[in-house]
Amino acid sequence: MSEFYDALETRAHALREAVQLAALPGQVAHAAGRTPAFAEILAGVDAARVTSREALARLPVTRKSELLERQKALRAREAFGGFSAIGWTGQPAATGARRVFQSPGPIYEPEGVSDDYWRMARAIHAAGFRAGDLIHNSFSYHLTPAGSMMETGAHALGCSVFAGGVGNTELQLQAVSELRPQGYIGTPSFLKILVEKASETGADITSITKALVSGEAFPPSLRDWLGERGIAGYQCYATADLGLIAYETPARQGLVIDEGVIVEIVRPGTGDPVPDGEVGELVVTTLNPDYPLIRFGTGDLSAVLLGDCPTGRTARRIKGWMGRADQTTKVRGMFVHPSQVAEVVRRHPEIARARLVVEGEMANDRMSLHVELGTVPEGLASRVADSVRDITKLRADIVAVSAGSLPNDGKVIEDRRSYA
Repeated sequence: MSEFYDALETRAHALREAVQLAALPGQVAHAAGRTPAFAEILAGVDAARVTSREALARLPVTRKSELLERQKALRAREAFGGFSAIGWTGQPAATGARRVFQSPGPIYEPEGVSDDYWRMARAIHAAGFRAGDLIHNSFSYHLTPAGSMMETGAHALGCSVFAGGVGNTELQLQAVSELRPQGYIGTPSFLKILVEKASETGADITSITKALVSGEAFPPSLRDWLGERGIAGYQCYATADLGLIAYETPARQGLVIDEGVIVEIVRPGTGDPVPDGEVGELVVTTLNPDYPLIRFGTGDLSAVLLGDCPTGRTARRIKGWMGRADQTTKVRGMFVHPSQVAEVVRRHPEIARARLVVEGEMANDRMSLHVELGTVPEGLASRVADSVRDITKLRADIVAVSAGSLPNDGKVIEDRRSYA
C-alpha cells in the first residue's frame, strides 16, 4: 500500500507551480465569465495576464463577510450571491448542483456532481485509512456539508461509511461496538466524549485505531491523550466554501497544502502577501470550476512552514490554524479595522510593520500605534499620529520600536482592555 494518495504529492515544486499557474488564467476567465459576482469583482482584469503569483496578488481579496452580504442582497433570486457556476431550476445557473448546504450566517454552498467534490480523500488517506476500511463518520449530515464532505472523500478512497452524525452518544457507542469500524472521522471533542463514555460504560471501541479530526482546534495534549488510548489522530483544515485546504501527515510537522488550491498568506486587512514564515491571513484560490472562488479570504491566521514535509510530500506546508484575522474592535464608540492600520502603514513607507494596541478600562480607552522603524526621521511620529486621526477619527500615541521586535502572531490590533 502506497504511503501517498497519488503521484501529485511527490512531483517537483517547479512542476506543481507551473501546472497550477498555467491553469490560473483559465480559472480567472471562467469565474468572470460564468459567475455574476466575479464578473463585477474582476471587471477590467485581463485573465490571460494572471500567470504568476505576483499577478494573482494584484487581484482583490473577497472575504467571507462580503460573500455573505452579496448572498443576503440577492437571496430573493440567487441563493449563492452570484458566486456559483452551478445551480438548479430557478437559479441563474440552472443545472449542475447535486446538493446545497447551509452554513451559519446563513451562507449557502453548492456541491457539484464530480467524485470527491471536496477533495477530502487525500486527507483521509494521509490519516491512515485505506480501501475496505469502515469509517465511523460523526460529522453532521444535515444543513452543513461536513458529513457529505467526509463521506464522498471516503467513498472515493474505497471506504465504507457509518453515518453516525452528531449526538446520540449511547447509540453511536453501540454502533462502534457492533460494527467494529477501523477509524473515526469527526470533531476531536466528540471523539474524546466517545472514548470517555466507553470507559465509563465498558463499551468496546478498541477497533478504532485511527482518526481524522477537523472543525476544532486539535492540541497536542489531546492528540497524545488519544494516542495513549490506541488512537492515532490526525487533523485537516477544510471549509465549506473551499473544501480541503491542508492536511496533516505522519510527520506531524505542519499541514501539507492540498493539490487543488493556491494558497497565499497576506497581511490582515490587506491583500498583500507577507514573506514566508510571517503570520497573516490565509487567502485561497480554488481550481474548482463549479464554485470558482478567486483570492477568497478565509479570515483565519496561519504561516508558511519552510522546507518540505519529511514524508516526501513536496507541496508547501502551513503551520495550521493560528487564530482569526478579523481583529476589528470598537474604541470610544468607533469601529477600528485592520485595513485602517494597513492604510496608515501605506502612507508612511518608513514603517515596516505596525500594531495598534488598545488599553484602559471600558469608556476610558487609550490607543497606541507601535511601529517598527530602522531610524526615526524627525517629525515622523507627529505625521503618523495625524494619519491615524485622519483615518480612524481617533487619537493615538505613536511608539517607535526596533525592526523585528513586534511579535510574529498576525495581530494588527491588540485589545488589552480590562472588562472586569
